[in-house]
Amino acid sequence: MATTKATADFVLAKLRHSGRFSVRSMFGEFALYADGKTVGFICDNLLYVKILPASRDLELRCEKAPAYPGSKLYYLVEETQLSTLPNLPAILFAIAKASPAKKKKSRK
Repeated sequence: MATTKATADFVLAKLRHSGRFSVRSMFGEFALYADGKTVGFICDNLLYVKILPASRDLELRCEKAPAYPGSKLYYLVEETQLSTLPNLPAILFAIAKASPAKKKKSRK
């Protein structure tokens, strides 16, 4: 089931840091970016956050689930948790900071 643009807009609105978060459509779903780095995915109208040491605060609050068939596990952030996890934006920024910088594509 493809994710709707309205769901992606809803997630961005709940994160309340316009300009620092963005989404990009990918194969009917969306990738979630913080400061230009991938921090999670919105698949089947659900938010999946990368499991990294920077996101360990979600360990006791969120289930782990694959974002799509065959994917690795991610923290599944339910719709109600978007409002009740006050530090979610900070966790996502920490994931972005811990992620490596994009590699420059070399010209051949």
